[in-house]
Amino acid sequence: MTRRLGSPQDAVVIGGGFYGAVIAIYLAKQRGLRNVLLIERESDLMRRASYNNQARVHNGYHYPRSFTTAYRSRVNFPNFIRDWPGAIYQDFTKLYAIARRNSKVTARQFERFCRDIGADIQPIDAQLRQLFEPRLIEDVFQVQECAFDSTKLAEWARNELTDAGVQVCTNTLALAVTRSQKSGLTICTEDARGHQASTRCRYLFNCTYSGLNHLKGEFPGVRAELKQEITEMALMTMPYPLRDIGVTVMDGPYFSIMPFPARGLHTLSHVRYTPHVHWNDQPELDPYAKLQEYHRATRVDHMVRDVARYIPATLGATYEDSLFEVKTVLVKNEGDDGRPIFFERYEELPGCYSVLGGKIDNIYDVLEKLDGEAFSCRDKAEI
Repeated sequence: MTRRLGSPQDAVVIGGGFYGAVIAIYLAKQRGLRNVLLIERESDLMRRASYNNQARVHNGYHYPRSFTTAYRSRVNFPNFIRDWPGAIYQDFTKLYAIARRNSKVTARQFERFCRDIGADIQPIDAQLRQLFEPRLIEDVFQVQECAFDSTKLAEWARNELTDAGVQVCTNTLALAVTRSQKSGLTICTEDARGHQASTRCRYLFNCTYSGLNHLKGEFPGVRAELKQEITEMALMTMPYPLRDIGVTVMDGPYFSIMPFPARGLHTLSHVRYTPHVHWNDQPELDPYAKLQEYHRATRVDHMVRDVARYIPATLGATYEDSLFEVKTVLVKNEGDDGRPIFFERYEELPGCYSVLGGKIDNIYDVLEKLDGEAFSCRDKAEI
């Protein structure tokens, strides 16, 4: 029997990005919850931050100033490739280059760091080395990283959600949550036509990324300080020497060129030009409304000019498009580049959780947390 929006649920997951979809599937398939509802404000799954990103599966190299984040990525990397092989793209050479000036890590320090976390690192051949300006680059290493195709992940999610019996409601906005002693949690929603409904549930998972603090009612808000950024990922057609290559230059002049399999292009991101505006998260300021109003003027010319000083062949790249999105990070990790998960439960709202991940491979850290939680289905009398 098809369950309607408004029918009592064991669990409601708000947010149809990668995290929300995986959590809903986990609850239904691994924890045995019979009635799971997934709510997404967009018209389909994985349309926002899960798509509008660098599409990198990290293997630890990116975080020499945060050993914990680096090591967790190193551990999670082979698991992600194993679990989502159909979405993985590995047909490119991945390089990490260390800048001579203003870098926060030297080439020798980077090599030692990679050994410490157990990440493979190799010297490059002379042909690849010719791509780099030796006066600005101290050394270059070949590493093991890959990209993912978010459209294929979304296809996987749709199939698995159907197989798990999870009800998916798109074009549906979660407005508020309340609690009563008798019926547990009640989530109020509104569809694209403005029709409102309320659904009772035992467990609620707030996986709305930039919208974590914007659930009304009795939701207390997250306890951590969040920083919001409007960011730009430039989509480029790379010239022949760079077509099958991904490059990250670190750790002061920080930029990356990465394959973007969903469009058959490359993303170009730059620590100085990718973030356009930022603000500390406030419940009364809707980040998605702010993004909608933003003028979205590209900074790709600034990116290319700076990147070409280090990799001259970049001047032959062709700009195609830009992906603008709101990026959310924990303020406490601004200084060390750490990207831990944020996982919070609320004593004042039992059964309610908030989840935020900084990287796609963090999903395993979330599932480990959920393994330690006790869940039970609603009694028939409650339904």
